[in-house]
Amino acid sequence: MRRALLIALTLLPGCATYQAQPIVPDQIARQFEERSLASDELHAYLVRELGHDVQSWPPVRWNRELLSLAAWYYSPALDLARAQWGTAKAGVEVADAIPNPVLQLPFQYATPNPGPGAPFIWGPALDIPIETAGKRGYRVDQASHLSEAARLAIGNEAWKVRAQVRDALLALYAARKRSVALSHKADAGQQIVQMVVKRRAVGENSRPDVDAAVLAATQAEADLAAARSAEQDARAQLAAAIGVPVSAFDGIWLDLDEFDAVPPAPPAADAQRDAILHRADLLASLAEYAAAESALQLEVAKQYPDIHLGPGYTYDTGTHKIGFGLGGITLPVFDQNQGGIKQAEAKRREAAARTGALQDTILGDLDHALTRYRSSLDSVQLSQRHVATARRQLDSQAAGFAAGNTDRLTFTQARADYEANVIAHLDAVVAARQAAGGLEDAMQRPLEPEATRDESLTEQDIRR
Repeated sequence: MRRALLIALTLLPGCATYQAQPIVPDQIARQFEERSLASDELHAYLVRELGHDVQSWPPVRWNRELLSLAAWYYSPALDLARAQWGTAKAGVEVADAIPNPVLQLPFQYATPNPGPGAPFIWGPALDIPIETAGKRGYRVDQASHLSEAARLAIGNEAWKVRAQVRDALLALYAARKRSVALSHKADAGQQIVQMVVKRRAVGENSRPDVDAAVLAATQAEADLAAARSAEQDARAQLAAAIGVPVSAFDGIWLDLDEFDAVPPAPPAADAQRDAILHRADLLASLAEYAAAESALQLEVAKQYPDIHLGPGYTYDTGTHKIGFGLGGITLPVFDQNQGGIKQAEAKRREAAARTGALQDTILGDLDHALTRYRSSLDSVQLSQRHVATARRQLDSQAAGFAAGNTDRLTFTQARADYEANVIAHLDAVVAARQAAGGLEDAMQRPLEPEATRDESLTEQDIRR
């Protein structure tokens, strides 16, 4: 008895201990406000991800790639996905654990004493479980597939974060370009109002002409104010996507030049292949199906009983007994685990149906996104021709004004018309970029080859 207690006390120091980690809301809020795009930790993360050093840290110009990496570093959604993967990996260790033996310490007092010795019956015994039919292996396989699904979920969440950064930058690009064009248009509108009012004073224009000019100028001013407000909203949207306060953008320049052009549409076969082979959510669904397969194998293996060995020593009122034998065997004589097997089969069918439904949805979304993008590219080309025509008309009016053949009002109106065509072209480009984003989301692959980098996250990437 004393020896058994000594062994138990010896093993206790190897046990884990509880360490409290309370959550303090004020501290979380303070940590968020302290986040910046100039931190040394972010610098180290970017160097590891890019494979080269980032010169003049922090960089003055931030493009979409750098901002996407910053979002991967700070995003709370990715933090949650990483934590869920950690939970799933811990499940593999739990599944791989060997069942512990059970130490039994019975004690009885015998009266009257039937033996020659002390009137006690006591002695340690062990119940050693032994799993059969490969149950532990199937359990580990199931947990491993679920861990892989959780890892792939990080890639899926990473793409969502990347798409949020892309959409916010596109909104910021549209607002900035629109503000420039509307500023020119509003300036031309104010000049037109002044000229029309002067002509009205000398009887060359009527009151409706003045009202129409004032209405057009007022609308341009309102549109300009809306564009400037949209720019601030886009900055806030970008900050939320990255996981930093808006003040983190103070003193840096956001490089939006890549949005000036639109990439060509990929062939339908290539787009379909990318969607099937690179969609992290589809790969995760396949991993979940594999886990359901392992779960079914485990339930089938449960038809075979586990063995419990029961060696031990007993002091029986002066008699020493050494016990060898089986502590017990479960006999599957009634249902033979048919209920568990049927449930596992049903879950496997459910997993297969879920994967098939997801694949059909992906292919349907891909066809729609590809059709929409091709149509938007046609609209961009048409708007380009309109801008080119408006540019020629403006140049012609400018030449006529310089030669004295065109009055200032006509020339200024041509400037306003040209800016209207520039804005229409901008709308077409933004719509095409939005359609490109939808196509990228359907494939989970970027369209521009030069922007392509390996989106699969290694364990080091995920751990930051």
